[in-house]
Amino acid sequence: MLLVGGRLHAAGDLVVADFEQETYGTWAVEGEAFGSGPAKGTLPGQMAVGGFRGERLVNSFLNGDRATGTLTSPAFTIERGYLVFLIGGGGHAGQTCMNLLHNGEVVRTATGPNTQSGGSEELQLEAWDVEDLKGRKVMIQIVDKASGGWGHINVDHIVQTDTRPKVPVLAPRERTFTVEDAYLVIPIHNGARKSDLTLEVEGQAVRRYSTELAPSPDAVDWYAYFNLAAYQGKEAKVRATRATEEGFALVRQADKVPGSDEWYGESLRPQFHFTQAVGWNNDPNGMVYLDGEWHLYFQHNPVGWGWGNMTWGHAVSRDLVHWEQLPNALFPKTQAVGDCFSGGATVDHKNTAGWKTGTNEVLVAFLTDTGAGESVVYSNDRGRTFTWYEGNPVVRHQGRDPKVIWYAYDDKDTPLNDRAMELGGHWVMAVYNEEPSRGRNIAFHTSVDLKEWEEQSHLQGYFECPELFELPVQGQSDKSYWVVMAADAQYAMGAFDGRTFKPIHEGKHQVHWGRYYAAQTFDNAPDNRRIQIGWVRVDTPGMPFNQTFSFPHEMTLRATDEGVRLFAQPVPEIEKLHRRRHSAPTSTLTPGSAVSRPVAGDLVEVRATFDIGMATVVGLDIGGNRVVYDVAAGKLNGADLKPVDGKLSLQVLVDRTMIETCGNEGRVFITEERGRKGPIGEVTAFVEGGLARLVALEIFELESIWKK
Repeated sequence: MLLVGGRLHAAGDLVVADFEQETYGTWAVEGEAFGSGPAKGTLPGQMAVGGFRGERLVNSFLNGDRATGTLTSPAFTIERGYLVFLIGGGGHAGQTCMNLLHNGEVVRTATGPNTQSGGSEELQLEAWDVEDLKGRKVMIQIVDKASGGWGHINVDHIVQTDTRPKVPVLAPRERTFTVEDAYLVIPIHNGARKSDLTLEVEGQAVRRYSTELAPSPDAVDWYAYFNLAAYQGKEAKVRATRATEEGFALVRQADKVPGSDEWYGESLRPQFHFTQAVGWNNDPNGMVYLDGEWHLYFQHNPVGWGWGNMTWGHAVSRDLVHWEQLPNALFPKTQAVGDCFSGGATVDHKNTAGWKTGTNEVLVAFLTDTGAGESVVYSNDRGRTFTWYEGNPVVRHQGRDPKVIWYAYDDKDTPLNDRAMELGGHWVMAVYNEEPSRGRNIAFHTSVDLKEWEEQSHLQGYFECPELFELPVQGQSDKSYWVVMAADAQYAMGAFDGRTFKPIHEGKHQVHWGRYYAAQTFDNAPDNRRIQIGWVRVDTPGMPFNQTFSFPHEMTLRATDEGVRLFAQPVPEIEKLHRRRHSAPTSTLTPGSAVSRPVAGDLVEVRATFDIGMATVVGLDIGGNRVVYDVAAGKLNGADLKPVDGKLSLQVLVDRTMIETCGNEGRVFITEERGRKGPIGEVTAFVEGGLARLVALEIFELESIWKK
């Protein structure tokens, strides 16, 4: 039966609803998602639903995830200390959820567990501690406002009870304190039900994150943290929308993050690629050089192992090899209206925006505020902290990921206006645009002050994270091309007049292959170097961090038999990490007679050159990980590559979780997960199908950048 209050379910318990009738009875239905009554289990197109009681349940997957709506109970009185229920489906806070309403306000909320592809339709038991609401009238509202993946909610068997459930009891929690220590540490249990965690300082929210709080000490997978250095001596309050008493007690001040002694020594921690201490990373952002420091900002979830809560993390290097992680720089839902999505950074050498206040040059960053639009922030303390421009957003459109560069005039250019003529150039924003009338494209905007922007043109066929830069053709000092690329790293070369990009060839070319995405290059780099870093999409299960970045590589344009092409080679600074060298003399290779060299450890750089001869396959075996060139197919581990004068050169970087293979001095750059991990033991050069010549083989054992 469908009941509201009054009916005994078991001794002392009150059934609010069991959803066993054909209709919802006196519950109010809005929208289409919930249909006219409870579903009989799994709906068409849905994975098998389990964990509900009886024959029926609330299931908003009617006609798939697109439908939306709400299902609201009549008012009833809280008469017991706990409200228990079964819930599953989507885990989108505020979008796929069940809310408890008192006087029209949400006082408790719960979601399903799923936000990513995969997952399970199994309902799980959950409970709210409602002791503080006894005697009060409340309503239950089941919500489906989501229309994408996991855009539905499943609910069944809502019961009032005084028996403490055998599940974590979740309730709103809060605590006030005076900031005295370096960090607020946050216990994380991967996959726990989401809780909104807010840190207020002197009444103002400074951090607001959706977290997976651990319910107890023995459930902690790792600790996240908020840096409190800027708030010493101030009054603060931390609030969680749903947490256990035990779990919330673990949210506390500390001078040291629990587990930090193990950071950078973990079994899956890359040892010469930058990774954040904890949490998730994806796109590199705001890459810029200023005053001896290479700044790498990045998309970061500081409180979760998976994507979400997009924050700008921050790291700096003085040599492109050794990195220091600094406090996070840009924050969602406190500084930004929404999340802080990707963008670039530059240096306003001419102070065109008028934001300079001291002796430091102004570092300016652009990002997508998902709640507003393309936004600009600026820093007068070498990129450590930023001021949010009061006129944001500076561009409103359907799109994201602004990259801003300075376009300097030459004799052929027509200035935008008198101010641009005076400055000798203007600013250009390349930003991904997805307005339906144009499809996916890069939009080009111009400005003289970084505040007021004018749309100039569009380039069709590019998806998110655009890049725009000019490079000379190596060995041809009088020739240069502009390069455009987007997140997939496929690129076009052409001419750019500060307003419009005109490709000089059909289609796109490719230098990057594999698990490489959303790359960016450093603006303002010394000696006109063009250095690139990409997001490497390799999971690190069981670690407090997830994902990593490529080793920095230098981009050049070079003439080839196929025309001018973009090359990517690891920066020569890799040699700072060389420890012990192994080599082999020039020799003839035959099938079954390989050349091997023993190596120690699990970090190496291998350089090899083959004269292919009659071989059908040449390659390297690096501790069970094979780098293979198929001569007939013209492919290096699946990437298109032609020999040069009958030769193949390889440069391979091997870290604990990944392998980067540079073919023919950067004609292709392949990023792959390392299949066989652990000590390498041996590096072998081999051939198949015929004779070949090993021209050179050098192996360098590498030291960790984290070694103290």
